[in-house]
Amino acid sequence: MRTERNLTRSLDRVFARLDREPERPAHIDVPRMSRHRVVLFTATLAFYLAIVWAVVITSWLVRLDWQVMFFRPYQQWPEIHAFLDYYVVLGQRGPTAVMVAAWLGWRSWRQHTLRPLLTLATSLLLLNITVGAAKLGMGRLGPHYATVIGSSEMGLGGDIFPSGHTANAVVTWGILAYLASSPRARRWLSALSAVTSLGVGLTTVYLGTHWLSDVLLGWAAGLLILLALPWFEPLITKAETALFDLRDLWRARRGGTVPVPAVPVRPVVLKPRTAAAESVPAREPVSSARGSRASAHRAPSPHTARSERTPVTPVGSRRPPHADRLPRGTTQQARPLTGG
Repeated sequence: MRTERNLTRSLDRVFARLDREPERPAHIDVPRMSRHRVVLFTATLAFYLAIVWAVVITSWLVRLDWQVMFFRPYQQWPEIHAFLDYYVVLGQRGPTAVMVAAWLGWRSWRQHTLRPLLTLATSLLLLNITVGAAKLGMGRLGPHYATVIGSSEMGLGGDIFPSGHTANAVVTWGILAYLASSPRARRWLSALSAVTSLGVGLTTVYLGTHWLSDVLLGWAAGLLILLALPWFEPLITKAETALFDLRDLWRARRGGTVPVPAVPVRPVVLKPRTAAAESVPAREPVSSARGSRASAHRAPSPHTARSERTPVTPVGSRRPPHADRLPRGTTQQARPLTGG
């Protein structure tokens, strides 16, 4: 019971910070699908398709993949192997999603909006659908499981093409730049996310877990998601409005403010006054000023049982008056005695 109360209080505090929604802060600019963004999206999509085609036809890009694999970078520079084992975690979906979600959750709290968290959820959903479908559809084997030297290793049941680490790094860290509140912060965060995702992709090549073409396709896949996010802004706005409507409905039901259907009132039958009722003197009417003051400043008292009420003692004595009794302090005259 105590745990449920604490959880309810915590939810009330969270919702109290969001009472002014669904209005967004006025100083935050929501990215639009401009002509420049459409051109970048088209160019990135063409690059994506060119990489896939170059691997399918076993072009020079596949030969470059094999040359890098035989070079074995992890044997050429073993002194940085331990550092890169930790650095590649910046491309893993679980740890990076938790870190970025914590930051965006704090921003949602401060800005009184759910848009940062909903945008992150939308981008990760698009990432899982598009990259996952491409991995399973092309079925390419990685360098450690290659079977024929010089082949593209496509359609053999693998899940290495495109690089999930690289695409995840582009989307997860790039979403911070997408949600930046000023153009200057957006530029700095874009450069930082580009360097981070570039390092994660090259780290997977160094460790021998991905081909170089996997990394190139992963960069393109992640960039396509970031460029396409403005198309999903209306859906994010609708989802935010729906969540706040559910919040208001839940609070109304919990607070007991749900409208109750009206109960039909039966008419009261008035009876004629009898002679006994007419003989009862009417009470002194209470002045309107006193009644209005009492109704304005006096709160209704709760109903108490008769045994709980404080007894009220009337002023004066309740003994009936006697004619032969005199008040205290006076002397009584002697009555004359009569003989019988």
